[in-house]
Amino acid sequence: MIVPDPDETGPLRQVYGTFPSGVVAVCALRDAAPVGIVASSFVAVSMNPPLVSVCVQHTSTTWPLLADRPRLGLSVLGTTHDRVCRQIASKTGDRFAGIGYTTTGEGAVLLHGAAAWLDCSIDRVISAGDHDLVLLRVEGMQPHDKVAPLVFHGSRLHALSTLAS
Repeated sequence: MIVPDPDETGPLRQVYGTFPSGVVAVCALRDAAPVGIVASSFVAVSMNPPLVSVCVQHTSTTWPLLADRPRLGLSVLGTTHDRVCRQIASKTGDRFAGIGYTTTGEGAVLLHGAAAWLDCSIDRVISAGDHDLVLLRVEGMQPHDKVAPLVFHGSRLHALSTLAS
């Protein structure tokens, strides 16, 4: 067994990368313009009350622009969103140029072509190491059954090819 070394994150990143996860865009309007981040740490937490979570690095410069929004739109990215994922995660340029989206009356931004939409409010934020665990209450949702989700595995984006039987 390798003991995690906080000064050498490569082995830990490799181990974390063995677990495939979905990818969500967390977006809202700020000053009438869309703002967003991408998270591969999306987790369904509770059915009653309906709660989900994402983890956000303390070093994020975008999260502070989202943290005070009344509603956040979570778009479960679809297999056609590989470019969209990279663009929203980019540190430069217009992150929403050419990306279709819908907004709710409360300011959540939901991306077109997503596998599902969740309209969320922040329930609480818990500091956890070098990230914040953001617990979100699901206020509304819309599945898009014909859209397959994008998957993050081994530090790369993938489309699901077939389901195991």
